[in-house]
Amino acid sequence: MSVISSQAVEELPKDFMAHPYETLERLRAMGPAHPVIFPHGAKVWLVTGYDEVRQLLTDPRVSKDGSRANHLFARHSGMIVDDEEAGSIGVNDDLTNHMLNSDPPRHTRLRSLANQGLTPKRMEASRPRLEQVADELLDALDDGRPVVDLIAGFTQPMTITTICDVLGVPAEDKPLFHQWAAQLVGAGHDPEVVEAASNSVIAYAQASIEAKRANPGQDMLSMLVHGKDGGDRLTQDELVSMFFLIIMAGHVTSMHTLTNVIHSLLTHPEELARLRADMSLLPAAIDELIRFDSGVAVGTFRFTKEAITLGDVTIPAGEILALSMNSAHRDTSKYPDADRLDITRCPKNHLGFGHGTHYCVGAPLARIQLEVALTKLLNRFPDLRLAEDPASLQWEHGALMRGLTELPVSLHG
Repeated sequence: MSVISSQAVEELPKDFMAHPYETLERLRAMGPAHPVIFPHGAKVWLVTGYDEVRQLLTDPRVSKDGSRANHLFARHSGMIVDDEEAGSIGVNDDLTNHMLNSDPPRHTRLRSLANQGLTPKRMEASRPRLEQVADELLDALDDGRPVVDLIAGFTQPMTITTICDVLGVPAEDKPLFHQWAAQLVGAGHDPEVVEAASNSVIAYAQASIEAKRANPGQDMLSMLVHGKDGGDRLTQDELVSMFFLIIMAGHVTSMHTLTNVIHSLLTHPEELARLRADMSLLPAAIDELIRFDSGVAVGTFRFTKEAITLGDVTIPAGEILALSMNSAHRDTSKYPDADRLDITRCPKNHLGFGHGTHYCVGAPLARIQLEVALTKLLNRFPDLRLAEDPASLQWEHGALMRGLTELPVSLHG
């Protein structure tokens, strides 16, 4: 039986990301996909089963064409706008028209150019610098205070500094990047705030691009500006949107994932003790920690090009898809006892970095960053513990990201 338009649409609460797993378990039991209204007001189809999420990540009937995004969000938010107005809703198109919001063959071309600066070999060469950054941040954090915020003092500056180093932009501009990212990647901001942040990022990106064009270095932005020798290169607009994708979205997802990984270990002391007893488990433990509670709760939005049937549910064409990675990772048909953290699980085919064409191009860097950050943190502070009741911690009210606003810890027990 196919879903019809009269079916009740569930409205998710503003604080859904604070405690999503109970709701996601209930929805999975009811079926693989459900029309819901997200906290920001848009009606989407939330896909919750592992097999269905993985299928739709590669389904040719699904599009990521960002040029359609504003029109569909306007329609599915109940807004009455004409075609010209719909194109002006949300973040500036100059920023969102990047490879994550594109389909082949355009995506194939953009990804090929981006891959030049994000090869596994190049990212591995960044490990000594990452270790230096982690040491410096932990030195500054360990200043005698009984309680420190691990996000403000470690996970946020660690991830922003990493991206700045990769792109070759000044580290002193990190506060600007964090502010703009919160306004553009987060949810619930006034349109004027989003517009101002969009314009600021565009102006900064254009200035940085011109600087690299005049004085190239060995950084990724220089490689993107100058392209392949004698071959293809990005246009000015493509460079601006690539800059946004890497320095804005890239550091936010990494920050939330690193924070959630630490939070999961601190709230599961037995697993933390197992890891401390044998740090060689860390690479495999990272996969399980990402499966258990990833910062990327929902994949970036996709759209149905034609009707798609999942089980007894038919999703019409022209609908917004929200693929819930965190729900897929708690699907017991894929991962038995999925609500239990087990750092030796080695979860096969987890979706923390996506799957298929849009698999995260920055995954090699993200893994190295997680390994370095966790190794340095756990070795430096053997008595590290949460300083507040986990139930009292505050989570951001986002649509796609699951992230804490603060992570208060005691470094010395």
